[in-house]
Amino acid sequence: MDFAKLIERVKNILLTPKTEWPVIAAEPETVAGLYKNYILILAAIPAVIGFIQGSLIGTTVPFVNITVKIPVGAGLVQMLLVYGLSLGLIYVLSLIVDALAPNFGGEKSQVQALKVIAYSWTPSWIASILGIIPLLGILAALAALVYCIYLLYLGLPHTMKVPQERSGGYTAVTIILGLVLSIVVGWVAAMFSGAGAYSAAAMQGQLGASGVVAPGKDDTLGQLQAWGQQVEAAGKKVEAAQASGNAEAQAAAVGQMLGAALGGGVQVEALKPDALKPFLPDTLGGWKRTEFSAEQNGAMGMQMSVAKATYAGDGGRALHVEITDVGSAKGLLGLAGLANVQSQRETDDGYEKTWNDNGRLVSEKWDGRAHHGAYSIILGDRFTVEVSGTVDSVDQLKSAVASLDLAGLEALRNQGVKRG
Repeated sequence: MDFAKLIERVKNILLTPKTEWPVIAAEPETVAGLYKNYILILAAIPAVIGFIQGSLIGTTVPFVNITVKIPVGAGLVQMLLVYGLSLGLIYVLSLIVDALAPNFGGEKSQVQALKVIAYSWTPSWIASILGIIPLLGILAALAALVYCIYLLYLGLPHTMKVPQERSGGYTAVTIILGLVLSIVVGWVAAMFSGAGAYSAAAMQGQLGASGVVAPGKDDTLGQLQAWGQQVEAAGKKVEAAQASGNAEAQAAAVGQMLGAALGGGVQVEALKPDALKPFLPDTLGGWKRTEFSAEQNGAMGMQMSVAKATYAGDGGRALHVEITDVGSAKGLLGLAGLANVQSQRETDDGYEKTWNDNGRLVSEKWDGRAHHGAYSIILGDRFTVEVSGTVDSVDQLKSAVASLDLAGLEALRNQGVKRG
């Protein structure tokens, strides 16, 4: 294993993808060689980081300052499962990309399909290093996802020989399938590691009788294709800044590209903390607010704001409310709707379910034995609102959410949005 070569490839695919893709496409390779020299090493990063975060560092529960850690044994099992399943996911997705190539005017090649998936996945693997820092890890993961889409969009014409004008549709189908397969992988890993389970998501794609994708302006594939084109346009601004030789201009252009791409083609400035405070009133359904905090964080041209509050009730019970403005990542929240994510799971003690309620993604969890639950909702593809706590029934959580000014919050979905 030549680590110097691996590092050079990572650097080139991240910093100069347009010149690196022709080099990658022309290289003689094998499936085994790609796994041994690239995929096996980089795919281990998120699995190991997940183990460190979950079992060694732990996750701090808001408001109560309790750090929860997954037992080391269970953490190791989960790490190995995630690692093994992710390796399989890469291979299965490459087979799908290979099979779809003729539908988009491309050429079938299993090795080239594995190349485009593996190298496009690089930003996600590298960004997972920041997962140890919770909020920064979220921002990095969102940025990495957009850059993965951009790399895939650039790489398909070189590796699979598809016409440039059809790369957008090809990218869109691949992203949808990747999302669905990732959900399945998460479900299987959670089920066998005992960490909870998620059901598979339904996928709504538009395939004609011939199997050729014909995305329209208003359908799922059309929206994803437009997104890919927006990322391409943003990338051209980065190239222009690079040509100028001005380091400050380059940094600003990269930030603008990430912000615009994550925001669905627009730049979004997250709400200031004081703008979120009015949506966490002094009382909530007769419960008195006892704690409040709000903050805004940013990195690489992206911003996110979070406001939290605790409401005290009878018998030492408490409701925890969290409102998040994903700001620069508002475009990505829409992916859940585009992928039509739905799930339902029942146990002897409770249930978990996720569904779409008139355009709003809703999630509900309830543990009957502990009388503890959580109820969350996404507003305007930008704001998430969650209420959790130990209560008599989940209806109390629903009532608490309904008593918040959801319409007023949703009305702010375009505040701070800068177009063009």
